[in-house]
Amino acid sequence: MTAPHRDTLNRRRLLAAGAGAAVVALVRPALATPQGMADAIRAFAEGAARAQPGRVRLELPALVENGNSAPLTVTVDSPMTPDAFVRRIAVFNEKNPQPNVATFHLGPRSGRAFVSTRMRLADSQTIVAIAELSDGTFWSDSAEVIVTLAACLEG
Repeated sequence: MTAPHRDTLNRRRLLAAGAGAAVVALVRPALATPQGMADAIRAFAEGAARAQPGRVRLELPALVENGNSAPLTVTVDSPMTPDAFVRRIAVFNEKNPQPNVATFHLGPRSGRAFVSTRMRLADSQTIVAIAELSDGTFWSDSAEVIVTLAACLEG
């Protein structure tokens, strides 16, 4: 065997090892748990005992065929005036890699307490939306979603 041939084999091994590492890096296990979601909600609510149900409406399909892009809308019952408005809206999940999906910052000039986005879903799970109002109260809504094709497992 000549030296250039050995270099080619070493480069091939290096490239194969790098490709294997890239695949491992792309396929991350779901790290969030129901307890992790509860901890993230508690951190968002700044230690409040729990968010009260009501005033928040979380809308997403009950059945999602493809977890790569699930539509999600959160509406909060608020007049959005300088004296009474929504400060923040956060969305949490229990089975994606991170329990906190998104946090939206609003104010009285936002006009409406309404946010809409799309999210990836790793598995069937519970999604929770929490709103912090200007009076310091926290309100919530939750929804169960069934995912037939998980976002993180699609080939």
